[in-house]
Amino acid sequence: MIVLIGPMGAGKTTVGGLVAARLGTSVRDTDHDVEAAEGRSISEIFVDDGEAVFRALERAAVADALATHDGVLALGGGAVLDPGTRDLLAGHDVVFLRVGLADAVRRVGLGAARPLLVGNVRGRIKTLLDERTPIYESVASLVVDTDGRTPEDVAEDIVSALARKDAT
Repeated sequence: MIVLIGPMGAGKTTVGGLVAARLGTSVRDTDHDVEAAEGRSISEIFVDDGEAVFRALERAAVADALATHDGVLALGGGAVLDPGTRDLLAGHDVVFLRVGLADAVRRVGLGAARPLLVGNVRGRIKTLLDERTPIYESVASLVVDTDGRTPEDVAEDIVSALARKDAT
């Protein structure tokens, strides 16, 4: 299993699909799992129930995916904020897709309908990057920069790096 982490706009879902295709396996996204289980969007969960409820649902989705999925797993941007989720990731190949502010804003868009980006989108993304990057780095066994790069190049770096690791 390969687990992709990083902030919104890092390309976890896109790169995850490309890595899975290269490895001949499947990709799973825990944000999609939460939405399917709840029958509503993440934005609706945040508005109706609050972030704490969403994080508990997310932790359960990550635990289930780690127990039942053996391909590529893309986590939501804030999943690693939960200490329980970080504990679950121990011993797995965890890849942090690092993205800078300019690329994250360009990819997410300034009109983004994401629950944590209400108000000044650029300012909120900067705050989230500043707060979360040390946590992503602490959990990751591999860090791959995505700025100015195609998803295909990022996926190739991940596959190559993990192949080198497995060869040693």
